Amino acid sequence: MIRCLIIDDEPLSRNVLKGFIQDHPDLNLAGECKDALEAMTFLEKQPVDLLFLDVNMPKLSGVNFYKALQQKPAVVFTTAYPEFAVDGFELNAADYLMKPIAFERFLQAVQKVKMKLGGVSESKPQQDYIMLKADKKMYRTPFDELLFCEALGDYVKVYLTDKVLIVTTTMKKLLAELPSNQFIRTHKSFIVNTAKFDYIEGNQIRVGEHSIAIGQSYREQVLSVLGS
Repeated sequence: MIRCLIIDDEPLSRNVLKGFIQDHPDLNLAGECKDALEAMTFLEKQPVDLLFLDVNMPKLSGVNFYKALQQKPAVVFTTAYPEFAVDGFELNAADYLMKPIAFERFLQAVQKVKMKLGGVSESKPQQDYIMLKADKKMYRTPFDELLFCEALGDYVKVYLTDKVLIVTTTMKKLLAELPSNQFIRTHKSFIVNTAKFDYIEGNQIRVGEHSIAIGQSYREQVLSVLGS
């Protein structure tokens, strides 16, 4: 697990990152700080592996704060101001995220951090499973066992070969973590494993005993992937 610290003077930005970190199976939120001085005190007591560090903060900027650290964790700079990007990359930052931060972009940044920390090699085979949070547990779920997903308010109902999980995530976040060559969104409420469908009839996809809707705006893409 990669221990993370959020340093940002904006409560909304901290909450967004906190949610993203909690949804990621490889990350652990060690804490959050509203400015650089509070972060210095925190790091004296608790070292971390990764900083999500806002550039533009009062009293001491994120860039100057990071320069002042003797022990430098990996860092992903965050900001609403693109002109600060050069400063961040000169400090060998793992990545640089523009606000408002999209979850897909966040995932890319984490992947770069894992490579930087030696946790992932570019030549390492792609993993064949996803970690799903349900019932206060993290389930290791092989892609091969995932049939389809259905939106359920603030949750997603994930149908597996042997059970159904009510997962604490959104369709958008889940789709971003699934391999795009195997899973396709067929409707605003459905994601289907392309290796598991039986047939298409009209605006329905059949997966076992389940009929899944094809949305009008998704139909062309679905048919081009699954065949007409």
